[in-house]
Amino acid sequence: MVFRTYLIVAWLALAIFTAVVMANHGSGLFPIFFADIAAAGWPGQFNADFATMLALSALWCGWRGNWSVMAIAHALLAFVGGGIVLMATLLILHVRHNGDMRQVLLGERAR
Repeated sequence: MVFRTYLIVAWLALAIFTAVVMANHGSGLFPIFFADIAAAGWPGQFNADFATMLALSALWCGWRGNWSVMAIAHALLAFVGGGIVLMATLLILHVRHNGDMRQVLLGERAR
C-alpha cells in the first residue's frame, strides 16, 4: 500500500508541477534541456543523467512487453513522458498484479 500511495502522491505532485511550469514557460523544454547539456555545467550534467534514466525506463517498458509494437510505442512514450508515464505504468501494473512485484517488473517472464 505504501508503494501505491507513493506513486499516486508523486504522480499528482509531478503532474501539477508540470502544469504550472507549462503555464508559466510554455512547452519548449527540448531547446533548454539540450542547451544545458551543451554548456557542460551542472544543469547539463543533471539533464544527461536524467536522459539515461529515461532511456533505462524506456528499455524496461520495451523489454517487459517483449518488444511488441505496443511495447515499442510504450517505450517511446516512457522516454518522452518521463516520470508521469513510468509512475502511471507501475501503478496500473501494481494494481493489475495485486502487488506481486515479480509480475510487475518481469511481466510474462515471471513464469
